Amino acid sequence: MKRFLYLLLILCSTNVFGQSGNTEEIIRKVADNVIQNTSFKFINTNTKEKYDSTKGLASSPDVKADSKYNKWMYVNGVLTIGMVQMSDVLGDKKYADYSQRNFAFIFDNLGYFETLRKAKAPKVEYGAVFSINNLDACGAMSAGLFDVDALANRKDYKAYLSRSADYILNKQMRLPDGTLSRPNPRNMTLWADDMFMSIPFLARMGKQTGDTKYFDDAIKQVENFNKYLYDANTGLFFHNYYSDDQTNGVGHWGRSNGWIAMATTELINNLPANHPKRAELIKLLLRQIVGYARYQDQTGLWHQLLDKPDSYLETSVTAMFTYAVARAVNQGWINDQYISIAREGWKGLLTKVTADGQLQDVCIGTNMDTAIKFYYTRPTELNDTHGIGAFLLAGTEMLKVERKK
Repeated sequence: MKRFLYLLLILCSTNVFGQSGNTEEIIRKVADNVIQNTSFKFINTNTKEKYDSTKGLASSPDVKADSKYNKWMYVNGVLTIGMVQMSDVLGDKKYADYSQRNFAFIFDNLGYFETLRKAKAPKVEYGAVFSINNLDACGAMSAGLFDVDALANRKDYKAYLSRSADYILNKQMRLPDGTLSRPNPRNMTLWADDMFMSIPFLARMGKQTGDTKYFDDAIKQVENFNKYLYDANTGLFFHNYYSDDQTNGVGHWGRSNGWIAMATTELINNLPANHPKRAELIKLLLRQIVGYARYQDQTGLWHQLLDKPDSYLETSVTAMFTYAVARAVNQGWINDQYISIAREGWKGLLTKVTADGQLQDVCIGTNMDTAIKFYYTRPTELNDTHGIGAFLLAGTEMLKVERKK
């Protein structure tokens, strides 16, 4: 009996902060946990020695970034966007400064890793910075870097952003109609994820440069992905489309639908108010919101497989959906009444925040499979980075909702 009560106390204590704190306290707690656990160090994975900088280090492919938050990974691009927007809304430079420091840590040490790469060392850290060969390697990180460069104004950042934009526009695999695709798991496969791995960055480039080619391509992707992946029978999106046999994948996977909602939202965020396609894009976003609202659990959360209530309740998709609804309402794109969806989503998310600011029940990185069991059995990981950036964006928009009151 004592053991049972002890375990019950531990279980309750993990959620006590999220259930009792206000929105600003909670998003600060989650963001501060990230900051506190970012070491800004390199580690020799063989000797376990740690270093503040690569300057003067002997050349070794064993040298890696110590913290997962200092890695060049698309999830950290989303985290950067969340941190910078949160910093702006709170009027607190700490979170934007953290994001600036993060990219400076990477770029100020690139010379060390470029030397290793030229020597053809295996698995060089930050290799994707030098050799852009897929959307995961550049799109989301470029959107985050874009927001940081608006503050830092560095030539090396701009040079990378130019390379990244050229890759997406001119080199990434596409279907004959221009839709972005991948060579895996089968040639010319469409991944819903790739909307976010391209569109937010293209939209930022369009807004900054005034060059319509960026908006044109971003809009084409939204329209075409809706054509290939939208399932009118459910109001949801399939995770993928196989070009070889012209079929959709097996599952309406939550986070892939979340990537679509976030990408469309980010495009509308940056599109000129008088753009002729703006109304159409808002209509597509609203169609998706109404569609996924039908599958919201009574807890406010959404399922790993949106239309499968026997799949687990998952945090990252809930954060993404909540952000899209709250942002659309806050910007006046859709009727204010839809905010109830976001309110319930936020309530659900609060139950997934531990006392020290970590997120529970975030699905780890996910490929695709032809068997539905693959999605059912994907593991979750405490504070997996796939959920943090979206959570900060959702919380920041919900803070705006509260301030309106």
